[in-house]
Amino acid sequence: MVEIDLADLSSDDFAGLIDSHKRLMLEHSPPESSHALLIEGLRDPAITVWEVRQDGVLVGCGALKALGSDHGEIKSMHTVEARRGKGLGKRMLEYILAEAGRRGYARLSLETGSMDGFLPARRLYEAYGFVYCGPFADYAEDPNSVFMTFELPSGFRSAAKRSRSGP
Repeated sequence: MVEIDLADLSSDDFAGLIDSHKRLMLEHSPPESSHALLIEGLRDPAITVWEVRQDGVLVGCGALKALGSDHGEIKSMHTVEARRGKGLGKRMLEYILAEAGRRGYARLSLETGSMDGFLPARRLYEAYGFVYCGPFADYAEDPNSVFMTFELPSGFRSAAKRSRSGP
């Protein structure tokens, strides 16, 4: 059984997951191009963080940062190595998309790496309709980064709001 819930940023297993995520990002990106957040960065009040548990075991996470009233940024998407390729990233992305719709966001953006190690992530986002764009928010052009964005259809936003508040 897969469950997605708000992350406990003070738990040791979640801190370990985030440390593993940061190490993985640094294996593929130079430090100046790694935008993965550590626990303290995830405590930003503009960021909501979720954990993914499968049969009670922490196997992944994802986060959504508010960039404004109608724009959000996907952050900290990660699945533990042993569970990659089993649809958990897809589940987390769908959860974040639904939450963005409930919040009334018109657009979601993200930064990921340009290297081959990030190809599975880019393919996932492309499959959901994300398109490549220029830097957004505080990002700058960087040959090690790619930027993607997705315009949430107004019908999606309305349906997501209705599902949160009931019929």
